[in-house]
Amino acid sequence: MVDIPENPQRRKAPMIALTGHRVGFYGGSFDPVHRGHLAIAKTLFEQFEIDEFVFIPAFHAPHKFRLKPTSAYDRYAMLCLATQGESKMAVSRMEIEAPERPFSVETLTRLNIERPDDEKFFVMGADSWMDITTWREWETVLTLSNHIVITRPGFEIGFEHVTEDIRKRIADLRTSVMPKDPRPKTQNQIFITDSVNLDISATRIRQMIRENDPAWRSDVSREVANYVEKYQIYR
Repeated sequence: MVDIPENPQRRKAPMIALTGHRVGFYGGSFDPVHRGHLAIAKTLFEQFEIDEFVFIPAFHAPHKFRLKPTSAYDRYAMLCLATQGESKMAVSRMEIEAPERPFSVETLTRLNIERPDDEKFFVMGADSWMDITTWREWETVLTLSNHIVITRPGFEIGFEHVTEDIRKRIADLRTSVMPKDPRPKTQNQIFITDSVNLDISATRIRQMIRENDPAWRSDVSREVANYVEKYQIYR
């Protein structure tokens, strides 16, 4: 379990008329899944009044082709263990089972076909947002769903790298920013939030494991830690 302290200044996302559920989709490597990932899901349930949160582990992230990833099936198993007690969280196999179609534009297109009545929120980190123009058909990606960009402490985020049309769809919900108009301007907005104030790195966790630093266990759930140790992941 990950306890998220109540933040009285947390600004909720403006409501949009719904025809179905609000669903958050969070794609990534999750190598391994850690407390920060779970904190994001728990916080967005509240801030965006999301009904369901789905993690989508990538078979191999397209922008990390030079890196050898941990087995997709190990990462999937760890996500299942980390979320097994959370009734509103799920783990999707859609990218693992279709490794030849790893791009977000294909994943979101498929989700729109399979779940046409749901209001979708595609979650990404601040680093992914700053690299968005390197994604395949990135402007199309930003029209296929709502997007939530999660900032993190000490990471500078900007907006000049995207087009003016895209900037018009940005709703900045950070506590340090007063939005000019908090009402939704259009469907498929891009929300910027700083409501998850955790800076936990999967890269750092893997490094600590290799260095035999036991402190890494505090950054993951007990079930994930036990799985990593039993199967000697990252050794």
